[in-house]
Amino acid sequence: MFVVWGIVGAIIGAFAGQGFGGAVAGFAIGFLWGRTSRLRRDLDDARRSIDAFVAGAVPAAPTPMPAAPSPSVAPPPAPVEPLAPAQPPPLRPAAPAPAAPPPVAPREPAGPTLGDRLTAAIKRWFTEGNVPVKIGMLVLFAGIAAFLKYAADTGLLRVPMSVRLTIVALVAIAGVAFGWVQRDRRRAFALSLQGGAIGVLVMTVFAAYRMYGLLPAGATFALLIVFVGALGVLAVLQDALALAVLGLVAGFAAPIIASTGQGNHVALFSYYAVLNLGILGIAWKKAWRVLNVLGFVGTFGVGTLWGVLSYRPEFFASTEPFLVLHFLLYLAVPWLHVLRSPKRGRAILDGCLMFGNPIASLLLQGALLDWRPMPLALSALIAAGIYIAIAFALRKRDDMTLLRDTWAVLAVAFSTIAVPLALSASVTSSVFALEGAGLIWLGFRQGRRLPRWAGIGLQLAAAVAWLFAITFRYTPGQMPILNATFIGGMLLVVGAGIGVWQFDRHGTSRGASALARIGLLAWAAIWWLVAFADQIGVPALDDATQAACWAMLLSATALLLALACPRARKLDLGVTLAFGVPLFLIGSTGVVLDAANAGTQWMAGWPLVAVVVMAVTGWFTLRGVAAHRVAAVATSTIGWVRWLAVFTVSIALALDTATTLGQGWRMLAVSLPTLSLAGLTLWGPRWLAAPLHEHARDIRLTVGACVAIGMVAIGIAALGAAGSPRPLPFVPVLNPVDLLLVAALLFVARAIGDAALPDEVRRTRPAVLAALFFVVATSMTLRATHHLGGVPWNGDMAASNLVQLSLTVVWSVIGVVAWVLGSKRGQRMLWLAGAVTMALVLLKLLLVDRGHLGNLFGIASFIAYGLLCTVIGYLAPAPPRQGVPSVPESSHES
Repeated sequence: MFVVWGIVGAIIGAFAGQGFGGAVAGFAIGFLWGRTSRLRRDLDDARRSIDAFVAGAVPAAPTPMPAAPSPSVAPPPAPVEPLAPAQPPPLRPAAPAPAAPPPVAPREPAGPTLGDRLTAAIKRWFTEGNVPVKIGMLVLFAGIAAFLKYAADTGLLRVPMSVRLTIVALVAIAGVAFGWVQRDRRRAFALSLQGGAIGVLVMTVFAAYRMYGLLPAGATFALLIVFVGALGVLAVLQDALALAVLGLVAGFAAPIIASTGQGNHVALFSYYAVLNLGILGIAWKKAWRVLNVLGFVGTFGVGTLWGVLSYRPEFFASTEPFLVLHFLLYLAVPWLHVLRSPKRGRAILDGCLMFGNPIASLLLQGALLDWRPMPLALSALIAAGIYIAIAFALRKRDDMTLLRDTWAVLAVAFSTIAVPLALSASVTSSVFALEGAGLIWLGFRQGRRLPRWAGIGLQLAAAVAWLFAITFRYTPGQMPILNATFIGGMLLVVGAGIGVWQFDRHGTSRGASALARIGLLAWAAIWWLVAFADQIGVPALDDATQAACWAMLLSATALLLALACPRARKLDLGVTLAFGVPLFLIGSTGVVLDAANAGTQWMAGWPLVAVVVMAVTGWFTLRGVAAHRVAAVATSTIGWVRWLAVFTVSIALALDTATTLGQGWRMLAVSLPTLSLAGLTLWGPRWLAAPLHEHARDIRLTVGACVAIGMVAIGIAALGAAGSPRPLPFVPVLNPVDLLLVAALLFVARAIGDAALPDEVRRTRPAVLAALFFVVATSMTLRATHHLGGVPWNGDMAASNLVQLSLTVVWSVIGVVAWVLGSKRGQRMLWLAGAVTMALVLLKLLLVDRGHLGNLFGIASFIAYGLLCTVIGYLAPAPPRQGVPSVPESSHES
């Protein structure tokens, strides 16, 4: 326990010497003091042992024995004394025997002095019993004493309004928790208590925001979302419709409560989107029609009111996605209502949503488009396609006949509306005729009269349209692609392709025949690209459209090569086709990145169409090269990298105009594609490798290597980022950058322990995770001090008192957790790491934080450390025992 005495001496020396020298000198003196005390005790024990030995070897009253008679001299006869038999004659020793030494009385050992007893008591206090608690109590006492003095000097004991509101909120949270505990015993009381308590929380947040100005608008909005979500979750878990309605009403009232008057419609509709997603989630579990209707009326009512009062044409791009999203949401809700109804066969169809949703959405869409015929017709046609697709998907569900037929009727209605809006009379006639024929077929298929009569009516309409067309003729303009240059190029391609096919079917496997096959294939590919390049590079197309065309062309070319690959009979041609696929995918990836550098957004306009084409062609391309292992793995890996590039650059470009978002949200949003791919790599290998399941292991390794590089880059960027969470307030750990670091840490933890890695790599997992956790925790602490404490994010952060306090607390918590877990689990290395961490933090207290005991930073450091040491003493006061085999008692006795 010399080290303990050294620590005590360092504490005293640091306070007395006011610096590092005092701490070092105190540690040395304490160590020597402990060593000297040990030597003194050893000397005392040795002296007592010697005295006891001497006292036991020489008896106090020895009895003399008679001497043996001499062999040459006969002893004289003893005189007879008959009158004194009680007194035996004294025995005299013989002349030659020496006389016995006089007895020596044992020396009484001297008792310990008062100083010795005091020293022994102090030593026992520090070396016996629960040492962490005792050290913690010393530090805690110093911190509390300094805090009381500081509080008395500054008047800190007065309770402000923020503390009062906090107490009210804590009581309300306790009420919610108590209501949850009582949900089975006293259901009515529990539901009322939960609803009322959350209502109190809402009003508390309102008072803190509107009346006292203690919360910003963003924090108020976030808290209201949390409370509304909690009400929804509690309602579903307890099957309480009233609680769900209360939460929905509070949810629609939240934007009014937290409104700043700035009219941010994106934030408003984003909030309503989250709210309606919650309604969709509840509808997935519960058939609560009143909740669905209330959400629909509230959403479209507020949306219509905003459109009448505040909509302008420049808001179209930021408003249209929300209209589409809510249309799709309330397209799914009636289906879920029927699906979750207890009596599905007799479930009542929600006509309010079935017909109100398309009508309201079409009217709002017309208003957004300023009632322009062509875009509105396209919107109606898309809606018709959606309805007919859903109806077709449910064609075999006998329990949803009414729902399916209603959607089919809506599809016909929207198609009928779209045709006269968009097309000329001649085209309208043909479309009407085809649509009528389809309706007649559908009517006979379902055995219903209404579709058949509707089809006959459309045939009559087609006849009228044809008569109108022959009266007003028009001349169509020249179309791209349909010109002599492109057709000539395609003829060259066809000629080369026929040559390749002939050589593959009838040529030999080597020599000139093989060269001809490969040469003609390259010739066809060149003219294919040249012909399309001539059409894509016309001045009429802007840069974004040209990039989209190139991406579609390269993806389609890869698809054609993949489809031809399994049909090739010669090995050389099959290998060439297979390895040509990843080359063209690399080209499309380069187009994506190059266009992104020029500012092309891949989630809008023609680039979005190109993304869809790449998705569709990519699947069939992978299936085509499945027989070639290396080419298949390369194609899949490059395909995933291409999608990573598409979504990453699209998100980055979209956020360039979002000036209200802080750096943290931008970084998290840009990292989402990489995080998603990382999760797919670790936990969804079959999805990652689809449809190439036979190469799943190789694809997982190659894609995982690419993802690991991306995660390293993300982690390094996040460690050095201040990460503003604007417009939301900063919350430690729950801010975007910290969550990004947590995700990266989890990825590393799962990746290093993966069974596909060598054992040597997996054995480094504890050390790597420990180091990364310490680094991540330190970065989170610095970020919290920057946002919450106003410390500048630069190289001078180490000079901040708040930074030092925060690091002390966080490192102490890490040390406590390592200490306790190591002791409980018997992991001595983990316990030792925790003990060393706590010792280093104690040294930091003595050298750095001790100088700040006159303010709250130093006080808090000492109090926190003392409390955490007390926790250690309560949970794990002793180090873990090492496995030493026990020895039977009989062996000691022997």
